[in-house]
Amino acid sequence: MSRILVPTLALALLTTIAAAPVAAQTNHDEALWVNATVMGRISGPLVYFAEVQPRVTDGVSRLSQVLLRPAIGYQISPAVTVYQGYAHVIEPLENRPDRSEDRLFQQVTWNVGKIGQLEVQSRTRLEQRWRSDGDGMSLRARQMMRFEYPLAPGTRRVAALGSVEGFVGLKSADWGGVTGFDQVRTFVGLEIPLPGTSTLEAGYLNQTRDASGRRVDMAHVASLTLFVRL
Repeated sequence: MSRILVPTLALALLTTIAAAPVAAQTNHDEALWVNATVMGRISGPLVYFAEVQPRVTDGVSRLSQVLLRPAIGYQISPAVTVYQGYAHVIEPLENRPDRSEDRLFQQVTWNVGKIGQLEVQSRTRLEQRWRSDGDGMSLRARQMMRFEYPLAPGTRRVAALGSVEGFVGLKSADWGGVTGFDQVRTFVGLEIPLPGTSTLEAGYLNQTRDASGRRVDMAHVASLTLFVRL
């Protein structure tokens, strides 16, 4: 287990360090991301999830993206599930037709286990990306480590959450995409139990993206995520 965990943690740490180039100009923005995800079991080891996520940016004044992302998974073990999914991203543009992006992605989620009361989870995702305003496919890898610490006893309790996710471009396309470090997202917040096994996650997400001309784009995001488990 440690052979996999150590490189994963190292990747998250390295991408975090790379997210703050020395002497780079940083542009700040305030945003709101709302995510609703439905998940459940199809039959036996077959599972699914489907999510919709509108993102409001530019000082929480403009709808900049809507993501639709379904996936079907196979539960290899109680701790490991592999997924094949598809994402469609819509970007509304002023006085122009909307721009869209289509993605295929493969994902592995791994419930690593506990360190004392701290629960650790890993999510690895590989994305193949096509966009409507150009040719070619961009390839991107994402690695997230998530940490959950219960603030009260029992299984239905409020928990403190933290996560870090690094994005690395493996192949660019005519329309864009990067090769090398792309961005890092860091989240801190709370998991709040809802009726049944559903939960609400609320907190602050920092998105730091590499940009052209020694520039860094940093978004300060109020993040709300509803998980409906059927």
